[in-house]
Amino acid sequence: MHKGFLVWAAVLGALAVMLGAFGAHKLKELVPPETVSTFQTGVTYQFYHVFALLAVGILYAHIPGPQLIWAGRCFIIGVLLFSGSLYLLTILKMTNTVGLRGVGIITPIGGLVFIVGWIALLLAVLKK
Repeated sequence: MHKGFLVWAAVLGALAVMLGAFGAHKLKELVPPETVSTFQTGVTYQFYHVFALLAVGILYAHIPGPQLIWAGRCFIIGVLLFSGSLYLLTILKMTNTVGLRGVGIITPIGGLVFIVGWIALLLAVLKK
């Protein structure tokens, strides 16, 4: 198994639960509904990729290789970019901060990194 990916999955999973609880119970008092939806999208994609990261960590014991390493890295980076940018946009909306709205361009980059991770996972499985 790849312990590093499993550790990241556990940390990001715990964080996703905390952020999801915040979004469900407190955030709706602070921002408009469309912003809550944006935040929830970040939490949802973070959770999806926590499970993908768990799979990569476990699969590494059976089919180790660079494709799986890159898949795991891409899932971590994707969470940081995709979900992180949505969280940041929510904070900006919550604090009425202007001037940093260009942060939204990071979200699709994170999405592309997720796609690369899934393709790397596919290649690792097909290589076996």
